[in-house]
Amino acid sequence: MRSHPGFEEILVHTGQHFDASMSDIFFSELEIPLPRYRFDIHGGSHGAMTGRMLAAIEDVLIAEKPDAVLVYGDTNSTLAGALAAAKLAIPLIHVEAGLRSFNRTMPEEINRVVADRLSSMLLCPTSIAIENLAREGIVQGVHKTGDLMNDATQLASELSKKHSDIVQRLGLEPRRYGVATIHRAENTDDIGMLGKIAVFIAAEAQKYPIVLPLHPRTRDAAKAAGIDFAQSGIRVIEPVGYLDMCRLLQSATIVLTDSGGLQKEAYFHRVPCVTLRNETEWVETIECGWNRLWTVPDYRPRRQILEYGDGHAAEEILGILSAAFGAKR
Repeated sequence: MRSHPGFEEILVHTGQHFDASMSDIFFSELEIPLPRYRFDIHGGSHGAMTGRMLAAIEDVLIAEKPDAVLVYGDTNSTLAGALAAAKLAIPLIHVEAGLRSFNRTMPEEINRVVADRLSSMLLCPTSIAIENLAREGIVQGVHKTGDLMNDATQLASELSKKHSDIVQRLGLEPRRYGVATIHRAENTDDIGMLGKIAVFIAAEAQKYPIVLPLHPRTRDAAKAAGIDFAQSGIRVIEPVGYLDMCRLLQSATIVLTDSGGLQKEAYFHRVPCVTLRNETEWVETIECGWNRLWTVPDYRPRRQILEYGDGHAAEEILGILSAAFGAKR
């Protein structure tokens, strides 16, 4: 978008992800220009956080008077951006629209449903996402683009091969270890569920080494619950940068995660995944045998997932925006 002559991008960083290893490092490693606006909004309840973001983003929109607001995914930042745009009657574009886990206890599900309802342009990664929207009566402004994370993973894969030595640094043998991540509120806020997940990962660690980059939220929840992942034979490390995580995934034999994004990234690297949740919004990964829920004993027959595209979703999105806003390609 920044190299496109017809657009000016004004990047806003709410600060929802504030740890340097989970925020700053993305900009440096992927050579992303720094945000025009950056807030320090994190912590507190979902309502409090979203409200502070809404007020801050609204000030930016009033000052900048953009032609449109573009939001990604399903975070509280997504919801705040969507609400700010809607309140000011600015057209809203939602990338990764139409995803549904059908679990309304997940904050992410609420965020994506509301963002879709407010959007005038809904950019969907898959046909199933389009079908989800149609069932809710949303058929105008809907486009299938492929998955933008496929683009990002292809870029990061090449960079990680050049710049990351984490596999060697940790003394791991390629294709002889697993990677685990836990961060969803539905798991970290429920001590019983977090304990079950710890037991599940510990059992997997008896088969091969499991590396667990520990999310700050999970670390605090585990400490409060008296859960020590390291005592279970799991190799606990600090959160890692995007390129290091990409390199870990490339050489892993399995991924255990409650992250929506990591389920797909595992597939992009053709690594089997176990999702530590009772449902997933990325149903294609289940149907095509690359992913299974931890409550299910085995995978379905494996096949390629064509829905995610060939790594050119960004160009597809820019083409749609150019047509909609009259920008010259």
